[in-house]
Amino acid sequence: MEFNHKPVLLNEVINGLNIKPDGIYVDGTLGGAGHSIEILKNIPKGLLIGIDRDEDALKAAKEKLKDFQNVKYVHGNHDDIKEILEDLGIDRVDGILLDLGVSSYQLDEKNRGFSYMQDAKLDMRMDKTQKLDAETVVNTYSEQELAKIIYEYGEEKFSRRIAKNICEERKKCKIETTSKLVEIIEKSVPLKNNGHPAKRTFQALRIEVNDEIKPLYNCIEDCIDCLKPSGRLCVITFHSLEDRAVKEAFVQAQGVCTCPPGLPYCMCGKVEKGKIITKKPILPSEEEQEENTRSRSAKLRIFEKS
Repeated sequence: MEFNHKPVLLNEVINGLNIKPDGIYVDGTLGGAGHSIEILKNIPKGLLIGIDRDEDALKAAKEKLKDFQNVKYVHGNHDDIKEILEDLGIDRVDGILLDLGVSSYQLDEKNRGFSYMQDAKLDMRMDKTQKLDAETVVNTYSEQELAKIIYEYGEEKFSRRIAKNICEERKKCKIETTSKLVEIIEKSVPLKNNGHPAKRTFQALRIEVNDEIKPLYNCIEDCIDCLKPSGRLCVITFHSLEDRAVKEAFVQAQGVCTCPPGLPYCMCGKVEKGKIITKKPILPSEEEQEENTRSRSAKLRIFEKS
């Protein structure tokens, strides 16, 4: 399947990065290279580092960007950005983009097992070389662990009922396909629930399999540390858990005094690493939301290193 990708908030990202023609930029979620190709058009004398944990994405991006020579491709995780840049012999960069979440290709490619709309083997791994997959989570995690994950990562109020029914069904037969899991979820969630009943649970399992939330706060901190003065970090999120982690990391990096009120001067040792450019997140225009329905939940936040 072709790795199609319609970049979300493209113009806003390009403007937000404040690109220098000779700068060094990182696309930490290379994906279909929709954002990267526009960055490269603006850095004729610069360098782009494209990182992705999905080998299919890297392969497709290399083909799409074959006319550009100033690209370094890395099969890795943006959570390890400090180590990746160190391995490349690069100390600081001028800008970083993180377009978080699952790509359109991963959702649409049946064999990846991300979608509740297609029957496939339970997988959901962004990096197919890792061991943990959705089948393992569904069939080996305890009822309490499943309920916690589905509630926290999926914000699903019927998480306990879903977890209980999963555990009851797997006693009879191992749960190996997306369709079987959807069937269990549909029996657990009232029909009046908004949207597809499996949407939240599938999101939760995907986040757990790919460890998308726990390292995110530290990843944002590391990205800011890797920026040159006046360098910018642009982060696109697609659900509240991601956005909350990014917002908190930005606020902390801007410098938050935790001293009790009334002290004559700050004693907590707050560190100001820069400033938040977007006081409120940038949202897609109505036109973009109509053209690309997957952009509707997107939020862009931007931070500038001091």
